[in-house]
Amino acid sequence: LSEYGATTRSFILTGLFALYVSKFLGIVVLFIDDIQRAVKWVAHFFYHGTSHKGLPGETIPRSEFLTKAALVATSIPFGAMAYGIISGAHDYRIRRVTVTLPNLPKNFDGLRIGQLSDIHSGSFFNKAAVKGGVEMMLAQKPDILFFTGDLVNNEASEVKEYIDIFNKLKAPLGVYSVTGNHDYGDYQHWDSMEAKRRNFRDLVAAHKQMHYNILMNEHKIIQLGSDKIAIIGNENWGAGRFSKYGRLKDAYQGVEDASVKLLLSHDPSHWDAQVRSEFPDIDIMFAGHTHGFQFGVEVGNIKWSPSQYVYKQWAGLYQEGKQYLYVNRGFGYLGYPGRIGMPPELTIMELKRG
Repeated sequence: LSEYGATTRSFILTGLFALYVSKFLGIVVLFIDDIQRAVKWVAHFFYHGTSHKGLPGETIPRSEFLTKAALVATSIPFGAMAYGIISGAHDYRIRRVTVTLPNLPKNFDGLRIGQLSDIHSGSFFNKAAVKGGVEMMLAQKPDILFFTGDLVNNEASEVKEYIDIFNKLKAPLGVYSVTGNHDYGDYQHWDSMEAKRRNFRDLVAAHKQMHYNILMNEHKIIQLGSDKIAIIGNENWGAGRFSKYGRLKDAYQGVEDASVKLLLSHDPSHWDAQVRSEFPDIDIMFAGHTHGFQFGVEVGNIKWSPSQYVYKQWAGLYQEGKQYLYVNRGFGYLGYPGRIGMPPELTIMELKRG
């Protein structure tokens, strides 16, 4: 598949995956059918005969119900995955959340923060739908915008044809961004280290071309009247096997006296691994990365996704003591070009003075 584009490859692999899952489910149902037929045969043998030969009666036919169930089972993966691509991939949803901070300065009371994460521009196949998602965010009129990483899958060139869409994201107090694990080109072979470094420089340049204030282990002080808050931006830092380019100590230096500190850090595992223990005065961390696995169930109080078996915090708002973490479910998609039960997210967080 190497000769095909990334989007074409993802569709081919998705089709193959759906095919094999469908076959597996059909086999499971038919195997159940075979078990119940075997049980009936054994019962028939003991009660109506003593040998395999000359069994009275006709051969027991397959259960019509289970046969039809097998057909249904084989069609479910195809139907669900097709629906996830056609309808789910760009079914953008606004998720609203309010966080109360007792130390929030008066002039920032009611601040509306818009957050996007995990754009993955190299996966897109519907430019008009992507534009619609951006327009949905702009219609919310956020005061400030955060983008928490993974602009591309591997190469900076992937975002080139979408710059004229994402540069429309604007807010009165600015747009602030950080990098995610996919932005460094770590998952692709490069002819040389210089080529890889050049790719990352181009990625950073794309942020600037879109007029995003990209924070590379640094911070920015936002001022309204005489009140100030700190926006801290950390390069990707993930627990376990994920890259650790972030240097939060460097980014934090100089904001010690800020009354409110907001951190942009792509990977939610960073919160437990370092932020809470070493920086207990960071009020809210904004993250993404998990995509909510692009698959799950969220109905009322029921919230489930395979993502929860990998990440303790995988979607939505979390609180430990006086600190908060918000994990955005992602704007785009990676691998499977769709979403099932886990629609792409546009977050609006309102800060209230306690």
